[in-house]
Amino acid sequence: MRSVGRGDLAVPRARTRVDVAYRALANELRDAILADHFADGAKLPTEAELSRDRGVSRQTVRRAFQDLVSQGLVYRVPGRGTFASDRGGQYLRQFGSIEDLMGITVDTEFELLIPLHEAVDAAAASRLGVAGERVMSTTFRRIHGGVAFCSTRVFLPLEVGRTVARSPELTQLGSVQRATVIGLIDAVADQPITDAEQVITVAPMPAEISGHLRAAPETPVLRIDRTYYDATGSVVELAISYFLPEHYSYRVRLQRTIH
Repeated sequence: MRSVGRGDLAVPRARTRVDVAYRALANELRDAILADHFADGAKLPTEAELSRDRGVSRQTVRRAFQDLVSQGLVYRVPGRGTFASDRGGQYLRQFGSIEDLMGITVDTEFELLIPLHEAVDAAAASRLGVAGERVMSTTFRRIHGGVAFCSTRVFLPLEVGRTVARSPELTQLGSVQRATVIGLIDAVADQPITDAEQVITVAPMPAEISGHLRAAPETPVLRIDRTYYDATGSVVELAISYFLPEHYSYRVRLQRTIH
């Protein structure tokens, strides 16, 4: 199965105060759930309790809960309350914007496996839209709850790579940080990263990275290629990631526009 979507991950539009309030509450509850603060079937606070403690309306609390239900993080039992879902050891987070991708640092760690360096890769250079075959490249894996669930190789145009070439997150072999490459680039780039294109496929685990995830070569895994663009439309990063399906799930919520 192949899914392609340019612009699906974009900087969100301006939000109203109500939007900000319920999303802030949903994010707070999501982070607490992912940190296992409501493990073993623990009940979440009620709408009335959250409304009183956070100084928001019950409607705002209800919208926050609806978000969490749609993401599979909680389930509601009439007359009993709201409970955290059993995630079965999987990493689960909703991605709908560039900020969401940068926010992966909230509950995962970035371990550098191959420091940033110049490389010759004609295929990557072509996808980055650069002349020649030379690019900058680095490899890392992501860890959640002590388990490595993703290995990623990143390719950057030379001029982009040089802007982050001294970042300790990308130069100190074995370092463990809460970081993203796009976050490091966005902090120093002249133009902000505004959107991304992603391609999702099932692929065999490449032998050269199987050790990163302690999986056998050729094991079926989820492959996600993300190409990031800045405000001028230039490609600033290509990230090719392999995820263990037993430790990672990917969910997209589709909305209908009613005219």
